[in-house]
Parts: sequence; C-alpha cells; structure tokens
Amino acid sequence: MTDEQNLIDQSQPPPPPDPNPTPTIHPRRVSFEHGLLPIQKLVFPDPIQTLAPIKQKLTDSAAAASNNRVGSAAIADALQISGDHARLVLETLASVLHSEGDPLVRAKPEEVDNVGADLRDLVLFLYVQSYKKLTPRTHKDSAAVADVWPSTSAFDGYLSALSPIQLVRSNSRRFMPSQADDEAHQLSYLQKHLGNIISLLAEPVEGEGEESLVISMEAFEHLGFLVQFGDKGSDVSPLSQATPFFANSDPDMPAVPVPASQALDWLLQNIASALESITERISGKENGPSNTSDQDDAMSDACAAPNKVAPSGRGPCLIEGVSKTSLVKQSSDLRGRSVKVVNCHDSVIYLLAPLRYATVYGCSDTTIVLGAVGKALRVEHCERVHVIAASKRVCIANCRECVFFLGVNQRPLIIGDNHKLQVAPYNTYYSHLEEHMSEVGLEATINKWDKPLTLGAVDPHDSLSHPAGVADTQAESAACVDPDQFINFLIPNWFSCEEIGSTKDNPFPLPDAYMAAQQRNMKNLDETRRSLRETPLEENRKKELSSALHVYFKDWLYASGNIRQLYCLQGD
Repeated sequence: MTDEQNLIDQSQPPPPPDPNPTPTIHPRRVSFEHGLLPIQKLVFPDPIQTLAPIKQKLTDSAAAASNNRVGSAAIADALQISGDHARLVLETLASVLHSEGDPLVRAKPEEVDNVGADLRDLVLFLYVQSYKKLTPRTHKDSAAVADVWPSTSAFDGYLSALSPIQLVRSNSRRFMPSQADDEAHQLSYLQKHLGNIISLLAEPVEGEGEESLVISMEAFEHLGFLVQFGDKGSDVSPLSQATPFFANSDPDMPAVPVPASQALDWLLQNIASALESITERISGKENGPSNTSDQDDAMSDACAAPNKVAPSGRGPCLIEGVSKTSLVKQSSDLRGRSVKVVNCHDSVIYLLAPLRYATVYGCSDTTIVLGAVGKALRVEHCERVHVIAASKRVCIANCRECVFFLGVNQRPLIIGDNHKLQVAPYNTYYSHLEEHMSEVGLEATINKWDKPLTLGAVDPHDSLSHPAGVADTQAESAACVDPDQFINFLIPNWFSCEEIGSTKDNPFPLPDAYMAAQQRNMKNLDETRRSLRETPLEENRKKELSSALHVYFKDWLYASGNIRQLYCLQGD
C-alpha cells in the first residue's frame, strides 16, 4: 500500500456506532445466590427425569385451582416434604422472582400458603436446585490476609481434630469468585441445561405428536427468572422484547407461539457469545499486570475502594477489604441497590439505606449495620461478626461465634457448618429507618428473630466434596442472647445538617424479657449515678474512682467488641 493510499484510508471517518446494539445476555445472579435451598429432596441428580412427573402432578393441582398456581399443600404433597419446607420454598421463590407484580411477591405473610407460586416459576426454581456453586478461590495475596485475619481462634483446637476435607469445609478464610467467574459458571450451567428447561415450559403442538413443541410468549417470559438482557442500566424488559420472534408483538393480540427449537437456538447463540466475551475478559486479566483489579468490567460500578461508590449500574455495590476503620454509606449512595460486603476485618460498617439484596462474606471481628433489606440477606463464612439488620429474610451459612440482632419478617434460615451462633432482637435505629422499611416492604409488627429454621450441615450446592454419609446431618442452630447481656446499639448522628427522619426509637417491639432487662439496667444505671453523686469523697479518692471506672470501661469495650465503634470518632 502506498503512502497516498494510507493517507486516503486514514481520512475516512470511522463507521458510526450501531444505534441498536444487541444487548448482552446475563444470568440472573440472585436466583443462584439467594434461591438455592439445601433440602435433599429438592436436589435431583437428573432434573428432567425427576421433574417431568412432578410437574404433571403439580399441573393437576394448578388445573384444579384454575389459576396455574400451586400452594404449599400441593408442593408438600408433590415433593414429599414437610409443610414448613414447602412454605420455605414459597418464601425463597418470592424473594428471587423476576416479576415484582407477581401475586406471591405482593402476598402478605398470612396469604403466602394460599396464593402459591406460578407453576412455571416453581418448575424453574426446582430445576436450578441442581446447580453446583463455583468453588471459592484462595486469595492471591496471602500476606495481606494474614495481616487482618487473626492467627488464633477459639476453634483452632477443634479444627485441628478434623479430617482434611472437613477442615477445608470449615475454613472460613475463603474468597468469593469474581463477577466474571461466577457469570461464566452460571452461563455454562444454563448452556448445558437450557434444552431441558425450555422443554418443561413448552407445549406440544396439537396433532403433531410430542416431538413438535412450541413455546408461547407468556411462557418464554418466565425464563426471565434465569436470564436477563442488557448492560449497565439498560436492562431490556420484558424479556421477550429482546428476541427477534416476539419483539413488537401487538399487545392486544396474543403472540403466535414459536417452535421451542427456535427459541433454544437463539438463546444458545447469545449465551455462547456472552461466554466468549467473558472468557476473553478473564484471560486478559490473568495475563495482565499483577496489580490489575480483580473486578471485571461488569462490576465497574462496584465501590471496591472502601470510601467510594461509583455510579449506578447493573451489578451490586462491592465493599471489599475494609480493615481497622469505619465506613458509612447512606441512602444517597445505595438507594434501591444490592450490596456485597466482602473480606472486611476489625471494622464497623454502616449501610443505612433501603436495599434489595445484601451479602456479607468472609468477614471477621466486624460490626455490620444494615438499614432495610427488602428481599434477602445472606451471611456466609464469617467469624466473630455482629450483624444488625432489618430484613425480610436472612440466611446464615458456615459462620462461627457470630451474633445477629434481627428484625426479620420470615424465619431466619441457618445452613451449613456453624458454631456458637447467637440471635437477638433488633437493637438500634436511625432517623430514616421506618421510611426505608416502608419503601422495601418490611413490617415492624412481625419479627421472627427467635424462630430459626435449621437445615442440613452439608450444602449439596457446594462444589467441594463432602464426607460420605453426612448428607442429612443436622446443622447447629443458634442460641438466644441472654436478656441481661442485651444492650442497645447507638448509631452516631454524623449528618445533623441533613433532613431528620421520623424514627425516634427501635420500631421492632422488644420481647418482654428483653424489655424488662433493659429497664432493669437503666434503673441500675440511674441508681449508680445517684450513689456516686451523693457519696462524699475526697479529691484524691474521686480520682482513684474515676481511674478504676475508666479501666473497667476499657476492659468492657474490648471484651464486648464495642471498641470498634470508636473508629467512627477517629474519622471525625
């Protein structure tokens, strides 16, 4: 090519960007992160073979109800599980449903059993119970972990007596796979199983035999439980509008069903394209500089730097690696978003906002205060952590020596390998708490903090191997905090210049024993104050008394973990 031709080529303007780029397909992560239950009877080795007859039985129940929905009684009968577990299925499904308008999402607690689930959503929910989570990876900077993770623990003697596989499963020093790793793993699972999944949603064409299946637009929409289209802030809704075969359908006319094979091929093409893109991204990071951020592009909105929250996007906000400090995030930082608190140590973290989902993973010696979580909170692989949360539902997995102060509308779920957990009623407030609870649909009149539901100690969704014969081993439950040890947690008011909300006290009523203990402690405090004021002491005796009180107070700060709250004052 001549220099003249080069000049001509360079003078040509670049092609204009595609005004309607094809959105990227993504797995719906919450279905895999918050929608799995370690109930053995729900985990089918061969989902399609097992689910087909179960679906038929549920279909008969739905037909009898004439609304394509099945309640807890029908679920318990079809799956041969208890009524409590059937209710848990409905509550868990409701927490991860893709349609906010579904009657199950909107149902009041007393209506859940009868409202039931849409049969198609339930079948998809049951199918993905066969999903195996990606194995947690080790941290690439073990020296950094050693700096913040305690070298000794009350459990070290216990752990040393375990077999190697039990030691691996009990070890809470795990690190979450990156967003890209997880998405690739979930997309690969869907790629493998999508043919079966679509066959469960499809219907045979009348007169053309079982081999000829079609899927309606309405049934196709239910795949929104598993996948979504769109990148940061541009999710396509409803799902069918991303397709070439259902898009722009006349809303007044039922769309013509399409061959199930056509829908399958189109979805598989999109998944293959997304997997290729993710693989290139992961490969680029692995081959790049060692200090390259571990977060992929899809998490560019994550607040990985502990004091920064980037603009809103598709992914959750990630708060990672906070150590020996305090962190405060308000509604303006996090409103309506999902949050992940990962690998934080010896800190106090305040997330005083209305949230959809929250995950706390791999933290130690930290106090975490969550505002109002409207869908689900999951706390996993944590050690000596205090969690104070108002949430619709809470799942605790593989934790030890943790205390949970809960305002929770559904029974807390305890799964996996836990040790020395404690639960207590909610014990704090901030001025906008009731406003945030109302926004996400939490009810202060319902608090089931003391009614935990404990499932098996072995999680069948864990990719790690399990010791033989322990599948039904009961997990350790949680003890209630002694009322005499219960204290209120005071959230400092850093933002006095801002508009003050209406909440003046803890909106969750305290049980009688805790209220009585609190009143008794206040009375004792008043009597001690009066006694000190009225006792005549010489000046040097007053100094001795003051010094002794400071020593005892300092000992209490360290013993109770409240020393961490003083980090808040260091930042002021």
